[in-house]
Amino acid sequence: MHYRRLGRTGLDVSVIGLGTWQLGGEWGKDFTQAEADAIVDRAAELGMNLVDTAECYGDHLSEQLVGRAIAANRDHWVLASKFGHRYTGHLERDQLWSASDVVAQLERSLTALGTDRIDLYQFHSGGDDVFDNDELWEALAAQKQAGKVRALGLSVGSNQNIHQVAQCTERGIDALQVVYSRLDREPEAELFPSCQEQDLGVLARVALASGVLTGKYAPGSRFTDDRDHRSGRDTEVLEQRIQEAARIKAEEVPEGVDMAAWALAWALRHDAMTSVIPGCKSVAQVESNAQAAELL
Repeated sequence: MHYRRLGRTGLDVSVIGLGTWQLGGEWGKDFTQAEADAIVDRAAELGMNLVDTAECYGDHLSEQLVGRAIAANRDHWVLASKFGHRYTGHLERDQLWSASDVVAQLERSLTALGTDRIDLYQFHSGGDDVFDNDELWEALAAQKQAGKVRALGLSVGSNQNIHQVAQCTERGIDALQVVYSRLDREPEAELFPSCQEQDLGVLARVALASGVLTGKYAPGSRFTDDRDHRSGRDTEVLEQRIQEAARIKAEEVPEGVDMAAWALAWALRHDAMTSVIPGCKSVAQVESNAQAAELL
């Protein structure tokens, strides 16, 4: 495993992290604590030390499973979570952005995670109207001062939102989470240069393009769970992406190299990138993701 500095946070994180949306039960599978423990334990054995969750991955369900899984080894992990939403049902959320709501969310997340601190607490895909709220950032700064939050992050909802990214330093934000992959290169235009100018850490989510860049889907394939809803893609656009992935596999991925590992390593080659945080449903997928570090 390789490690990189997460911007100005002072934290060194593994280039391959562990995304845990799947633990909330919205990827077509419910997880037991034993299954979550096995995934987290294997990730630690392979050198991963960054785990990313959120309050709305289930009703704090992912946080609960993660918190119990890391409890015996808490100091090993850089624990990232998010705020701004409340789970109300399968793929349904309420928006909670006031300063008082977010502080209350933080307390619920700390309880669910079974910890006294969140290492990276991230604004979770909110609009500019709620981002441009001085009271919110003042309240979060107070939580940092109290030691309940170590660093603040921005999980941007749109790859075009330079408005929020450009204000990160002003708002006390030290890291950006963004959709970035071989099929989603838009952050290279404006977001990444701003991150480099501000010395922000950068985490890439959906680096496998919701499974399209695993190489497992031939043209005409359809997913059997809800992953692709994240991008709001219609059938025609998804088919185009699958066809492009097939071309990439044939023309860019070296022979004998696992395409998923190649795709994760590809994302990490950009100078702005710190870590990728793919989700996984099994220990085998954790092991496959870890192989990307060998390709750097």
